[in-house]
Amino acid sequence: MTYRKLGRNTGQRRALLRNIATSLIKYGRIETTEPKAKELKSIVEKMITLGKQGDLHSRRLAEAYLMDESVVKDLFDNVSKKYADRQGGYTRVIKTGNRRGDASPMVIIELV
Repeated sequence: MTYRKLGRNTGQRRALLRNIATSLIKYGRIETTEPKAKELKSIVEKMITLGKQGDLHSRRLAEAYLMDESVVKDLFDNVSKKYADRQGGYTRVIKTGNRRGDASPMVIIELV
């Protein structure tokens, strides 16, 4: 299994991905760098799949990963219902150009 290290150690990388996954589910759309968005995509897809399962074990797994209980409630009550008939592909990545300071490729990642 290969993954992007994002220039961070394991704990920092895990905390970063947990935070931006929580933000994406909460707000529906965030702007971030392209490598972060590519890593985030698989995580959010798994969280929405947990939401679609809807059982207690899935809820506990989602609460263990996401940072906010209200986001988990929203995931299981609203977001998962929205994608009930969809078999994956819950996120969209749109390239927006390079960041001014360091020319890092920026994207908008949003829930479809």
